[in-house]
Amino acid sequence: MPSLKDMRVRIAATKATQKITKAMQMVAASKLRRAQVVAEAARPYADHMGKVLRNIARAVGDLGSAPRLLSGTGSDSTHLLLVCTAERGLCGPFNSAIVRLARERANALITQGKAVKFFCVGRKCYEQLRRQYEKQIVEHIELRAVRTLTFAHAEDIAEKVLRLYDAGAFDVCTLIFSRFRSVIAQVPSAIRIIPPELEAKADNSGGAAYEYEPDEDEILTDLLPRNVAVQIFRALLENAASFYGAQMTAMDNATRNAGEMIRKQTLSYNRTRQAMITKELIEIISGAEAV
Repeated sequence: MPSLKDMRVRIAATKATQKITKAMQMVAASKLRRAQVVAEAARPYADHMGKVLRNIARAVGDLGSAPRLLSGTGSDSTHLLLVCTAERGLCGPFNSAIVRLARERANALITQGKAVKFFCVGRKCYEQLRRQYEKQIVEHIELRAVRTLTFAHAEDIAEKVLRLYDAGAFDVCTLIFSRFRSVIAQVPSAIRIIPPELEAKADNSGGAAYEYEPDEDEILTDLLPRNVAVQIFRALLENAASFYGAQMTAMDNATRNAGEMIRKQTLSYNRTRQAMITKELIEIISGAEAV
């Protein structure tokens, strides 16, 4: 049974931990609002980029003459999973949920006889994926030193992905990240970015005819690489908002759990102290009666 001193030390340590988790919760809450606004502002631009690509691809007609980023390589034997997670932990199941989706997608592709490679963005996904897929990881990027995400960071990642694609390292690239829904809900998502998913939605209103200047192929040559960077940038912003939401929830739960632990430890301490006082009184009374 621990001594009273050990119990006091344990209670003090739990209180110190509670202060840390409370501070982390407040920091995450302060950063969440801005990250949420930025992520929500990026969604319309990324969605509209997809609509523009659909319209131009529809105008091209024959995808055989379209750029390789749109038409693909003609095969889907090798898949690249571009997995984006956070650089830090203490955010509940946020990172593990993204990695779990990546593992499920990889295992499904391997079952179909496809080759799978990984491009890791974030320290946590690399640490978890290398345990099982270390030889399949072709690139690893950490953004630990980045304070504010900018489009340049997404362009650097997109440039490396496109360089791998031009070298014939893969046929299909799928972007895996966490879509921010609310403070308590972050949804792991996967979208194909090479070649992009351009399935046209049903539209019975009759679309207008467009004439493009310069021609469609020249526009696509410039637009398709930018679309890859835009989708990656959107994923990074969604991840940032999801991370702060998950961290705020996790630290709130940790603070509550620490408070409950302090209550139980204090109750145990008081009971033990009372038992020791009672025992000492009994010994004093027994000694007095014996005299």
